[in-house]
Amino acid sequence: MEKKKQLDLASIATIPLTMTLANSILIPVLPSMQKAMGITAVQSSLLITAYAAVAILFIPIAGYLSDRIGRKKVILPGLLLVAAAGAFCGFAAISFDKPYALVMTGRLFQGLGAAGCFPVVLPLVGDLFKKEEDVSSGLGLVETANTFGKVLAPIIGSALAMWTWYMPFWFIPVFSLISFILVAVWVKAPKDKKPAVPFGQFVRDVISLFREKGRWIWGVYVAGGINMFAIFASLFYLSEILEER
Repeated sequence: MEKKKQLDLASIATIPLTMTLANSILIPVLPSMQKAMGITAVQSSLLITAYAAVAILFIPIAGYLSDRIGRKKVILPGLLLVAAAGAFCGFAAISFDKPYALVMTGRLFQGLGAAGCFPVVLPLVGDLFKKEEDVSSGLGLVETANTFGKVLAPIIGSALAMWTWYMPFWFIPVFSLISFILVAVWVKAPKDKKPAVPFGQFVRDVISLFREKGRWIWGVYVAGGINMFAIFASLFYLSEILEER
């Protein structure tokens, strides 16, 4: 791997780490949130679901925009939006007796910011390197950072919950701004990229892809959805049991 691009890759790896922490860090705090905001278990779990659902909806649009205007021009505003929405959630939590609606609004905007971050990382790694083995190594590091975030999130979330239930909201902007600075300073996306296809052609290409490979794509979606459901349901159940005992 090119040594001069190792800092670029390390900076890029902070993006999936931050996006994972922005969601999973709340899981061990959900029981405390239920008590503090006077909400049900279903309502608290929606704070996790809303983030992911909005991200899923806007990921294709973010991907297309990154082709049109550049990777960093999509990633950096996304990181700022995640940070601002986290601060909004924290402010709502300390300013209102029943902040659930405002917190949910903030989480929706965080999901929008996340849509412009992690999915764009993958093509950005492909842009940075010319050798196929370097691209594979880079993608491996990015996924390792993503997995590392899942391991760290329950630990960090539990530690912050010992302070107060809304503290994770305030730490999400910290993680996001650190990632923003690293990406803005160190990552230098190549300029000699191919022009993006028109939006109409992009939509037609996606439809054509699903027609040709839809059976495999939907199979991957279903398998991934089942696995993520099992993981997050187990973590949510564990947080409830530990809180009770």
